[in-house]
Amino acid sequence: MAVNSVTNNSNVVLQPKGTGNQMGQNDFLRLMTAQLSQQDPFNPVDNQQMVAQMAQFSSLAGITETNSTLQTISDQLTAQTKLLQDIKAATPSVPTTQTTSSQ
Repeated sequence: MAVNSVTNNSNVVLQPKGTGNQMGQNDFLRLMTAQLSQQDPFNPVDNQQMVAQMAQFSSLAGITETNSTLQTISDQLTAQTKLLQDIKAATPSVPTTQTTSSQ
């Protein structure tokens, strides 16, 4: 028995939920799942390629988490700077007296 081709008539439409041109983790997982479900069973994806994709996904997840943490730190520093400026503006300035020593 010869098999000429494997076709799938279902139309898979993947629309990223991100901000237009950026894809998130959920989008990556949906694409990978679609890739696995649509692959030719007689010629599956190479294991090295799959491991490389998973490594890229892991790196992306780490970078995303780092960016989120850095953004939180930046927001906190901005809020603290604003608070210090408000405190400085509300504090009345005390005139400094200069003393001259006579010899």
